[in-house]
Amino acid sequence: MIDFNIPPYVGKEIEYVRDAAEVNHKICGDGPYTKKCTEWLENRFNAQKVLLTTSGTSALEMASILCDLKPGDEVILPSFTFSSTATAFQMMGATLVFVDVSPETMNIDPAAIESAITERSKVIVPVHYAGVSCDMDAIMSIADRYGLFVVEDAAQGVMSSYKGKALGTIGHFGCYSFHETKNYSMGEGGALVINDPRFNDRAEIIREKGTNRQRFFRGQVDKYTWVDRGSSYLPSDLNAAYLYAQLESADLINSNRLETWSYYYESLLCLAEQGKIELPVVPDGCIHNAHMFYIKCKDLAERSSLISYLKKRGIQATFHYVPLHSSPAGEMFGRFSGEDVYTTSESDRLVRLPLYYGLTKESRESVVDAVVAFYK
Repeated sequence: MIDFNIPPYVGKEIEYVRDAAEVNHKICGDGPYTKKCTEWLENRFNAQKVLLTTSGTSALEMASILCDLKPGDEVILPSFTFSSTATAFQMMGATLVFVDVSPETMNIDPAAIESAITERSKVIVPVHYAGVSCDMDAIMSIADRYGLFVVEDAAQGVMSSYKGKALGTIGHFGCYSFHETKNYSMGEGGALVINDPRFNDRAEIIREKGTNRQRFFRGQVDKYTWVDRGSSYLPSDLNAAYLYAQLESADLINSNRLETWSYYYESLLCLAEQGKIELPVVPDGCIHNAHMFYIKCKDLAERSSLISYLKKRGIQATFHYVPLHSSPAGEMFGRFSGEDVYTTSESDRLVRLPLYYGLTKESRESVVDAVVAFYK
């Protein structure tokens, strides 16, 4: 079986984990490897401040608290996304306002955002699907005009950029994921990018169970205490050690994934030119990280047949999100603004092909051969 995903592994992960445990004797949060990871992310992406978290979901939850959401406030987000994009804001009592996507990229449609704005709107959450940036110029312009926060869900966007700026560093906050399904992994983990220094101190407090513990460690207060809302969002330094090995090899991992992505694109272009499938679109100004490679079939029935055919050939391909507005929780906690022109119909056609660091030349050739054979 050619797996859909295998978590990245470069070889130094266990060495660094052992170092954290046996040499540093620091396995809880904010140890030496946590600091190495945050410094790497800040320097590489020119980020104002980065805080490593227990997950991408945790980073989104911290951002929702920093936006000071209250019950009745509205958060505008795409329906085509993972549940964490919604739950992080719903937990603050916000009403979820789902909007349509642009079919070319499956990213949130800026025109749909503006149409959904009401006097209760507080936050826009663009999701950079497949590591391809949303139209951030348009989104930031809308946010500025209406005085809204922008929280980038860049869970899939580590090492991607928009007009020279790293994804996650453009809005007020950015959220990364280092789950095992992502390009760089610590098993479970994430990071919050803070792009406005006014939020630095409070973010540290929220991350430290609502205490000013970090100020105590810096000698700014003589004792620490509970001062605000918060939770335990610090990952173990063991996880950070695992991640740091991959950040050191980030360019190697990135180039390997891009090589596979480009091979798929070039090899399947003939089917797209024949009108049998559609290929991903990467707009001008966007540099992507090859987080995934997907094709779009004619319809749901054809997609189901293709996935079944590939499985029989020993290839694990898969569909993606079921639109949140059609889910039980989505109906309970939110509403769809405007018309669902593309979200459901386009998600029904999308199928993702195997793509991970280290996918062999033979495996990717087998995937292409099987897709071509299906359409022949």
